[in-house]
Amino acid sequence: MLDKRLNIIRSDLADERLRGQVDADRFVAGQPAQIVCSVAALHAAPDENAMVVTEALRGEMVRVFERSGGWAWVQLDEDGYCGYVRQTALDAPVAVTHRITVPRTFIYPGPDLKLPKVAALSMGSLIEGIGETETRGTRYLITRSGEAVFAAHCVPRDETVSGDFVAVAERFVETPYLWGGRSGFGIDCSGLVQLSMMMTGNRVARDADMQAKGLGEEIGRESLRRGDLVFWTGHVGIMQDAETLLHANGHTMRVSRENLDAAIERIRPSSGDPTVFRRP
Repeated sequence: MLDKRLNIIRSDLADERLRGQVDADRFVAGQPAQIVCSVAALHAAPDENAMVVTEALRGEMVRVFERSGGWAWVQLDEDGYCGYVRQTALDAPVAVTHRITVPRTFIYPGPDLKLPKVAALSMGSLIEGIGETETRGTRYLITRSGEAVFAAHCVPRDETVSGDFVAVAERFVETPYLWGGRSGFGIDCSGLVQLSMMMTGNRVARDADMQAKGLGEEIGRESLRRGDLVFWTGHVGIMQDAETLLHANGHTMRVSRENLDAAIERIRPSSGDPTVFRRP
């Protein structure tokens, strides 16, 4: 069902910018909406038990193409990924001003860390800040609804947190592995690459096979250094240095560091040798 729906969106051209560049009978613009929950799972079918194909973070924009039975068929603006999301995760768009820069943080009903949290937010989430205030020496960013986030955990939405995406990825060490995960609460291998690079101002494809085909330039194994990427069929890892691989993996079920040679030997029986090495 997911492949069928995705082909419909692509053939109908959900993005008006492609009009005239490819051949299609009709164009579907989609209705803009915004993610309002902490993390919204996108499923392969309109069923809570269907496979999660990716996730959307609070404040991110989607385009809605169909609503039925409490579900919406959407496409993420960030990377074009499609899937089914619960309609309760969506609302009308509002202007967002700030981005969360730490792996995880809390949002409170007011500017006081002693209040019970309203929700937890992941790095990359977008919020609408209208000002700041201070309580007992702690600065808070205040949202239009009156909720509050620790100000030091936010930056204006167009600012980057670092020029080194590996430094961002390192902050997720010990984060649980989660198939389809793209947040500080659970993340998969390509999600780690995408989210850490997004925080440094670089938009990249969602899946490992897409990243392997178009991200940066191909290099030889002998040239590997910090920031290079190692791809297997269905898997990707980030070189922390010339010998150490940083990756979200199902072997340890977390983001972990591993000697590259040891990882290659361990992975070989199930997935073969690396298919390509790339430098973003």
